[in-house]
Amino acid sequence: MVESPRTDAAVEQSSLVREALEIARRAHFGQIRSGSNGRPYIEHPIAVAELLAEQEYSEAVLAAALLHDVVEDTDLTVEDLRERVGDQVAELVEVLSDDPSIESYEERKREHRDRIAAADDDARAIFAADKLANVKMLRIAYQARGEDIAEELKVPLDEKIKIWEQDLEKLLEGTPDAALVTDLGAELAGLAGDRVTRARSSST
Repeated sequence: MVESPRTDAAVEQSSLVREALEIARRAHFGQIRSGSNGRPYIEHPIAVAELLAEQEYSEAVLAAALLHDVVEDTDLTVEDLRERVGDQVAELVEVLSDDPSIESYEERKREHRDRIAAADDDARAIFAADKLANVKMLRIAYQARGEDIAEELKVPLDEKIKIWEQDLEKLLEGTPDAALVTDLGAELAGLAGDRVTRARSSST
């Protein structure tokens, strides 16, 4: 299980964060995160919240981080969240959710990236933490399985990485000095290095 001491502390101190975690746990129960080598889905939103807790973001941001995938990947709606955790958190989750009406993966991610760029600092921070947590998790899975981890992904690994690189470029336009964005760039570079190292090992 992912370690999350700051999120755990926030859960103890904030009824909003506690409610968000409970909703997320129930909504994602039984789900496995793709590209994680079989880890429970709930580990991802907890990891995102932990990254933001480390940067001392507000309880509303932590709650939205815990819930950022529930509209995309479960039966819950924005209105469900509005009733349970209020307007601010629900609206952040709405901004952080892909538009399911856009069929093309690349176009859907482009539209979402542009929408995030026009949003506020809190939404951009959660978006950056989401991508950073994704890359960190994939690097761990890649070190265990190599290129075979692509079998778990909905799109080819090269395309996944290309989208993350475009996300990073967009984030750098608005928040070039943010720690989360800097770390995302470092993790993407690390993933590229992991792939080169494994390719070299396979060829010898």
